[in-house]
Amino acid sequence: MGTLPPTAQGRATRDRIVEAAARLVADQGASATSVDDVTAAADASKSQIYHYFGDKHGLVEAVIEHQAAMVLGFQARLLASVRSWDELERWRDAMVQTVAQQRGRGGCPVGTLAAALSDTDEDLRGLLSDAFTTWRDAIGGALRSLRDNGLLAEDADLDALTTIVLSAIQGGLLLSKTSRDATPLRVALDGAITHLKSYAPEPPRRRAPSRARG
Repeated sequence: MGTLPPTAQGRATRDRIVEAAARLVADQGASATSVDDVTAAADASKSQIYHYFGDKHGLVEAVIEHQAAMVLGFQARLLASVRSWDELERWRDAMVQTVAQQRGRGGCPVGTLAAALSDTDEDLRGLLSDAFTTWRDAIGGALRSLRDNGLLAEDADLDALTTIVLSAIQGGLLLSKTSRDATPLRVALDGAITHLKSYAPEPPRRRAPSRARG
């Protein structure tokens, strides 16, 4: 296990190492990233790596926590404001715009780590599963707000709908990453939103006017 630094300078050093490691892992994968790579990129020493993180495994754990905080913080802020279909579509637009600005590069940092590490390290898989659970909770909160505002039926299965939305995000990001184009993400999210709207309550039927008897 590593050590959390008690001083501001130590925390800044640790953060610099994690950020450098996160960039390297995103570019070349966790298995191809060595401690020497990280020390060179972060202008740090091996003794600092082992002091703050214990070993490479601890460093990768810190990278997962860092990437999850970045992604989920962004998602939580956007999804917390969703109260209407228009706001949900603004969340979609913000995601698509971000990917377009990056020209499709990067994909989802959490999803990329999950694909690379979940089958090889159970501890890291657990951390990544927790990250996706947090993401699901944020999506579920937005869907509950839609339901509370009368936009989703009371009997809609929010757990299933949350899975559909998160799957659309991950699939769309992967396709956008490989195509270097944000269009697949927009199409995937449009499909998820259209599906959500199919669970809107049916408007009450208007009664036919009664005929006056003569």
